[in-house]
Amino acid sequence: MEAWIDQLAEALGEDTLSARETAVLLDVARDVAHRVERKITPLATFLLGSAVGRSLAGGASRDEAVQAALDTVRSLLPEAPDEPEAPAGQA
Repeated sequence: MEAWIDQLAEALGEDTLSARETAVLLDVARDVAHRVERKITPLATFLLGSAVGRSLAGGASRDEAVQAALDTVRSLLPEAPDEPEAPAGQA
């Protein structure tokens, strides 16, 4: 997967993703898929990328732009559903 996503980044003229960026982006994509709706995930990631690009064009660093976009996404996510409790005697 990493080789393909690096190849895509290079083909699009973008910097490759760091391990940290990959982890946080996959986490937020998972949260959108589970807390909003799975089919919305690619749309949310497109919008996130557009927002990052706009911030970069405005002079923000990549880290600042990604963090600001992630903060916005996370602020709009519904609360995570509680994990079901295990029946008594099971852990």
